[in-house]
Amino acid sequence: MSQNKSYRKFQKRGPVLTTEQKIEKFILRNSKSGFFTKFSTIPYKFEISNDQAWNIIGDLLADGKIESSHDLNTGEMKLCEIDKMYEVLNSENSRKMKFKKSEKNFKKKVN
Repeated sequence: MSQNKSYRKFQKRGPVLTTEQKIEKFILRNSKSGFFTKFSTIPYKFEISNDQAWNIIGDLLADGKIESSHDLNTGEMKLCEIDKMYEVLNSENSRKMKFKKSEKNFKKKVN
């Protein structure tokens, strides 16, 4: 027979992160994985208003924790960790090239 275990021994994980800290960690994690974070993702993912998102991103940019660029096609702001812009751009371009090659190979197989 199974024994019922008490949940009293569970402890809280620690202090709860603020929304600004969560957003910063999210952007840094994406950068380390080789991806940009689009600004439009932040209000959606963290369920905050656009004004709050702009304030938080503005503070992070002013503190020098993240940097931004703009997408040439859409004009949307892309965010990443400071000094990782070119690494993320290179990984983004290599992913695009792989996608184009696989798309061409698929078209050849279909025809």
